[in-house]
Amino acid sequence: MFEDIYKIVRSIPKGNVMTYGDVAFILSSQLGFPSRRLARVVGYSLHANKDVNTPCHRVVNKQGRLAPNFAFDGWEEQRRRLLSEGVSFLGEMYVDLEKHQYKLKSQSSKVKTTGQNSKVLSFAF
Repeated sequence: MFEDIYKIVRSIPKGNVMTYGDVAFILSSQLGFPSRRLARVVGYSLHANKDVNTPCHRVVNKQGRLAPNFAFDGWEEQRRRLLSEGVSFLGEMYVDLEKHQYKLKSQSSKVKTTGQNSKVLSFAF
């Protein structure tokens, strides 16, 4: 299951973020599990990830808040990485989700970006 989560996270383009719940919803629709508690599994898997090529910094909570215990050197490092990709913030620890959240298009496994680089992706495992 962790590799499925990492595959979803690797599909988030630079300059965009998803919430733990967004990733959980996609995973749920692919694996047939209810998504209610999968957001915690997503968080746990990202914290456990050791592959620097998986952009865990692009996943935030449902309010856009950075992870206080971001696995790669804390929330300050998560913020630095997102800023380097052009992500804007509302305050010190909150991503502007209106501009940067990868949004679910419908109750399917398709995801749509908002902002300048609108795209639709579908996930298949």
